[in-house]
Amino acid sequence: MAKDLFSAQAAGYARYRPGYPEAMIEQILSQVPQKEAAWDCATGNGQAAILLAPHFSHVEATDISKDQLSRALQHPSIHYSVSPADTTTFEDNSFDLITVAQAYHWLPFTAFHQEAARVGRPGCLLAIWGYGLIESADPALHTLIGHFYTDTIGAYWDPERKYIDQQYRTVPFPFARPSYASFRIRVSWSPENLLGYLNTWSSVQHFIKANGYNPVDHLAGELTTAWGAATTKEFSFPLFLRTGHV
Repeated sequence: MAKDLFSAQAAGYARYRPGYPEAMIEQILSQVPQKEAAWDCATGNGQAAILLAPHFSHVEATDISKDQLSRALQHPSIHYSVSPADTTTFEDNSFDLITVAQAYHWLPFTAFHQEAARVGRPGCLLAIWGYGLIESADPALHTLIGHFYTDTIGAYWDPERKYIDQQYRTVPFPFARPSYASFRIRVSWSPENLLGYLNTWSSVQHFIKANGYNPVDHLAGELTTAWGAATTKEFSFPLFLRTGHV
């Protein structure tokens, strides 16, 4: 069964998590000749579903978190529902495209593979993607983020985080005609944006439960010193995409 690690911070997730570049969506769509129906599995607040909606007659978007879905981005083509990834109520041969954005590593792999094969139409494309640790061109900020990630909260990441660090190259992915591509998410953020984003990390929530305080609050002072006078700073995330046919 998939883990629900984001209900508690659903509001922050919807506000501070970065979106996805159009170039990646275009590459996915170029591999889907028929665009009648898509399933965005583990949709969260619908960040991927909203990008698919203009291109498909119908998008089903599911998640195990009611709190995430309550803040989902709305579009007439999208139908949101609470559902696990491996036991949906969808009919056989329903979808031309199945996507999993920044969540594949949380899924029960074998059971999800079987479900994807059941609900995907012949030739259905499965596209999974994720993004790694945020990076800064500012050496002081880059070092501060790296120290926080590795030393402060490193022990509080779930084991599945290794798949993100390995950029999805090692996840089980037994699908036909597999491909791999890399992109970048680029953002211009204020200190509030960065701190808000860090508070969405599941490891931060684990740290709070174990220690009784929020490590992001302690980071804020160091961040202010390292940030300097600029209102915003440029950041980027390494983004990685795997596709295959179910």
